[in-house]
Amino acid sequence: MRRYLKVLSLFWKTAIAAELEYRFNFLMATLSSIGNLIGSCFSLFLFYRTGYSFAGWRWEESLIVLGIFTLLQGFSTIFLVPNLNRIVRQVQEGTLDFILLKPISSQFWLSSRIVSLWGIPDLIFGCILIGYGGSKIGIAPSNYLLGIIPIIFGTIVLYSLWFMLGSTSIWFVKIYNVTEVLRGLLEAGRFPMVAYPVAYRVFFTFIVPVAFLTTVPAETFLGRVNFPSILASLFLAIALFFTSNKFWRFATRFYTSASS
Repeated sequence: MRRYLKVLSLFWKTAIAAELEYRFNFLMATLSSIGNLIGSCFSLFLFYRTGYSFAGWRWEESLIVLGIFTLLQGFSTIFLVPNLNRIVRQVQEGTLDFILLKPISSQFWLSSRIVSLWGIPDLIFGCILIGYGGSKIGIAPSNYLLGIIPIIFGTIVLYSLWFMLGSTSIWFVKIYNVTEVLRGLLEAGRFPMVAYPVAYRVFFTFIVPVAFLTTVPAETFLGRVNFPSILASLFLAIALFFTSNKFWRFATRFYTSASS
C-alpha cells in the first residue's frame, strides 16, 4: 500500500505541475463551469416557473440533485476523462505493453496517472448548490455527513462504469466518443428519477444505475433513505468495482501490441 501511495503522489505531482503550465486554461474552465451551471439552473427553473414540480421534489430539493450532478461532473473531469483518453491512445498506438509490464497494477496505473485541475470549479459549484438548497430547507448537519457516504459509493460506481467502457478499447480501438457515452449516462442524473417515465426509471436504476449517482445521495441528504438503501449502494459499488477489475483482466487477454 505504501508503494502505491508513493507512486500516486509522484503521478499527481507531475500531472499538476504540467497542468499549471497553462494557468489561463483554469480561468477558461471556470467560466465554462459558470456557463454550464447557469444553463443547468435555467433548464431546471423552466420546470418550476409555472408551479409545476417533480412529484415529491421541491425546487430546493431538485437543486441538491443538480449540485450532486455538478459534483460528479467535476470528479469526472479531474480523474476519469483524462485517463480514459490516455487508455484509448495507448491501445491505438500499441504502447499499452509498457503499462502491462510494470510491477504495479495496470488498472491502478491507467486510472490514476493523470489528474486535471479543470474540474475543481465544478466541485466548488456543486458544493455551493448543495449548501444553498440545504440551507433553504434546513438540512441537519448529520444528514450532510450521512449524504457523503452514498456520494462516495456513487463515485466508485461511476469509476467502475467508466473503466469498463475504457476496457472495450481493447476490441474497438477508435472509441473516442466513449467519453460522450459516459457524459450522456451522467446527464440522466441531472434531475430526480421521478422526472422520467417508469420505463426510464427502471433502466436508470437496474440497468445503468444512474439513480445511485445523484438521486439516492440527494434523498439521503433529505433524510428519506433508509439503511438498506445505503447498504444496496455499498454492495453495488463493491460489485461493479470487482467486475471492472475482472473485465479488464479478461480484455487484456485480447490485447495485441503494434509490433505483434
